Amino acid sequence: NYLRREMELITNVTEYEKLAKERLPKMVYDYYASGAEDQWTLRENREAFSRILFRPRILIDVSHINMATNVLGFNISMPIMIAPSAMQKMAHPEGELATARAAASAGTIMTLSSWSTSSVEEVNSVGPGIRFFQLYVYKDRNIVRQLVKRAEMAGFKAIALTVDTPRLGRREADIKNRFTLPPHLVLKNFEALDLGTMDKTNDSGLASYVAGQVDRTLSWKDVKWLQTITSLPILVKGVMTAEDARLAIEYGAAGIIVSNHGARQLDYVPATISCLEEVVRETKGRLPVFLDGGVRRGTDVFKALALGASGVFIGRPVLFSLAVDGEAGVRKVLQMLRDELELTMALSGCTSLREITRAHVITDSDRIGRARL
Repeated sequence: NYLRREMELITNVTEYEKLAKERLPKMVYDYYASGAEDQWTLRENREAFSRILFRPRILIDVSHINMATNVLGFNISMPIMIAPSAMQKMAHPEGELATARAAASAGTIMTLSSWSTSSVEEVNSVGPGIRFFQLYVYKDRNIVRQLVKRAEMAGFKAIALTVDTPRLGRREADIKNRFTLPPHLVLKNFEALDLGTMDKTNDSGLASYVAGQVDRTLSWKDVKWLQTITSLPILVKGVMTAEDARLAIEYGAAGIIVSNHGARQLDYVPATISCLEEVVRETKGRLPVFLDGGVRRGTDVFKALALGASGVFIGRPVLFSLAVDGEAGVRKVLQMLRDELELTMALSGCTSLREITRAHVITDSDRIGRARL
């Protein structure tokens, strides 16, 4: 009863993290929570949002607010979707299945990690829902072919190709903890290929697994190769510069996810919200640009949309709420973010997503520009 009361008192997404830390084994919490090296980018992913301020418009009829949007031709209830996060059964016995149900009930998209502890077929079996599949490209391309085909057969609607992980970032908490997948779990999509388990090492077991399996030769030509093995649209996840945005268009990507992998790969890259405008400017509306990293409030979502994002993906809030309260926790996180976005829109004078414009926010670069004037 005390726990239930505690959960009823949760009023924002961030509060789930403290409760998750109390419940999860240290190795698991550290794996979900930590960033690379000094964790500067981990902090900056949040702090950069706090430097963007609003320019609200007033005396606008906001009695009806519409947050619905369309992503790659799929209608969803709001521009808030679920990012791929690995090994969710470490957080809760139902893992990715609970997340999939929560996303479907909220009318939004879930992205399933390649390294999920539930298979694409199991996730499909929970019922209808719009789902994307995140792909790591293994050295053995037959494995990739098989996996993409299985995702297609299981009704997944797009591939989110992660492009920022030729090697795993140095996550020192995982090295200290000698992180490995708990013995009762496997990477379900690779179970039949005898690649579902991780060896114990003196380092991070996941880093060793990645070194052994993931293809470091991955390049732009492989985006073209993927198009020959699947008809699904391909989102390139991990773009942070205008130069790479231009190449993504050139190589036929269906969309871009501006991401620094939750600050888990290269430390001292800027926050994703700080890279967003550069990428959006380069795409000139030719393909949708999404953002992940550091989104914890409806105000963050609004800021991303004002700077040109077509939507955002959330990662850690899903893991922490899943750890605390399973499917109900994930549902509540999605509902809280939805409610906060609706309130932000009302107080900024926007009744639909297309009314959210660059004129609704002030960034660091605006302040510098004004100072020069």
